[in-house]
Amino acid sequence: MKHILHKYVAFVRLPHVARLLAVALLARMPIGMVGFAMMMYLRESLGNFALAGAAAGIHFVSMAIAAPIQGRIIDRHGARIPLFVTGTVQPLALIGVLLAAHYHLPFATIGACAAVAGAFASPITTLTRTMWRHRFDSEDDRRTAFALDAVAIEINFTVGPAIIAALLATFSAMTAFAFAITVVIFAVTVFIASGVTKLLKQVAGAERHLLGPLTEWRLVLLFVATFGTAMAFGVLEVGYPAYGTALAAPAIAGILLAVNSIGSAVGGALYGGVHFKAPIERQYATILAFMSLPLFLHMAMWPPLPFAVVAFFAGALIAPSITAQSVLVSRFAPAKYATEAFTWSSTFIVSGLGAGMALGGTLVETTGLPSAFLLAGTSAACMSLLVLLALPVGAPVEARAGD
Repeated sequence: MKHILHKYVAFVRLPHVARLLAVALLARMPIGMVGFAMMMYLRESLGNFALAGAAAGIHFVSMAIAAPIQGRIIDRHGARIPLFVTGTVQPLALIGVLLAAHYHLPFATIGACAAVAGAFASPITTLTRTMWRHRFDSEDDRRTAFALDAVAIEINFTVGPAIIAALLATFSAMTAFAFAITVVIFAVTVFIASGVTKLLKQVAGAERHLLGPLTEWRLVLLFVATFGTAMAFGVLEVGYPAYGTALAAPAIAGILLAVNSIGSAVGGALYGGVHFKAPIERQYATILAFMSLPLFLHMAMWPPLPFAVVAFFAGALIAPSITAQSVLVSRFAPAKYATEAFTWSSTFIVSGLGAGMALGGTLVETTGLPSAFLLAGTSAACMSLLVLLALPVGAPVEARAGD
């Protein structure tokens, strides 16, 4: 453990690392707030979860579709203008959602504002991962950086919803949503003012293909595995609330999600601090294989305490899987497509989460909760086999092609 701690201390002392970590932690706080706050506000304003969920779904689908377009623009023209544009349009569109619901305008208006907010969502998370890729050439250093990044995201997903929950309990859903919008404005301001975008590199005059990074078949295969893995995560987002409901104790869902996130943070920190001799492709396959075990164990429907232990170990492999996947994206994507590749990664993650939530919810209602956890475990296991059998161990694209 001392070795891991010393490694992180030395790593954080490297030029730009501490500043980028601090800026990323602050600037990505909205990712744990906006969706939750919007859902609870629309639930209160519209009167049901169906319409609130539909608006949130429109928001995330729009985000998934638009992200690669943003990435392509950033790779070609830089990040400054996209940050200013998204930093202006996204909060205005979110204010549109708030006002449209408050004044009981037609749902189509709310949905349109939610779609615009998603399409112009700030690319801060993607830019942060791209900057780690540009900052380090060594894959071991990138793995450490992406592990710290994954831990920081787990902190965002733990602290952000907790703040919104406190505002919901103390004030109102409108106050919570308004606060989330304020944090969006604050986040973009901090990110731009910090100057960290100087770490981004552009490849001027490079020949580009219409499909961008999707011309690299290994990257496409990795994105398929990313979708399947995210689908398993999405099942948990439905499975834990369903488990709590089955026990007539809905609050347990929040505890289980928090335990899962804490497990992810711990697992990510350990993974990033240990050196592995195995190629990163094999590490990724092994992580997914081990992840399937606690996912399958959820099917036993243990009492709350052992169930929480299983949730912790399932979470302990989430951040490592995201870390290994990010390292592979940085390897397979040529520099001219660096940002676009990470936006495609985000698209497949968001789509996988949505598919997992949809399929998991259907299984819970039709065949029972254990079948939903069976889907999660099977998905992780199948993605492990896909990576192990179909994704060859090889040198980075740029090392071979001289790109």
